[in-house]
Amino acid sequence: MTSTCSTIQPGSFLTLHYRLSGPAGDVVNTFASAPATLTLGTGELAPAVEARLIGLAEGTRTTIELSAGEAFGPRSPDMLQWMARKELTDLGAADETYAVGDVVKFVTPDGQGEFAGVIVDFRSDDKGEAVRFDFNHPLAGHPVTFEVQVIGVL
Repeated sequence: MTSTCSTIQPGSFLTLHYRLSGPAGDVVNTFASAPATLTLGTGELAPAVEARLIGLAEGTRTTIELSAGEAFGPRSPDMLQWMARKELTDLGAADETYAVGDVVKFVTPDGQGEFAGVIVDFRSDDKGEAVRFDFNHPLAGHPVTFEVQVIGVL
């Protein structure tokens, strides 16, 4: 007897609700809004998260625990970078004010996408004013909880 229930395979088109959270709480949560639609393997979810979805059946609701660094890699000190305050001013409004913890979005060099950095420090010295950004993913180096409800699989 064959099952009428579809299971997630590499390349599956999915409709799902999901919650991605770390030690500080939810980073993404679609349960209170419209479900997400995505194709497995296109980079919309971290590869480790996608690998855990393979084989889940339509209608499944489960919670997946990923160990520290498994979903988004380890935190990298190379991703902490200083930027001259003038460069930041040139990218946005000249009168913009910034604070530690602010997330600033930047356009990729090819102009086709964007990435974000979190302000972690300010400096004003003989070299001028500078802002230190953390470009690590917010969940890099942290354990991640991924709760998913698979609504549809094509």
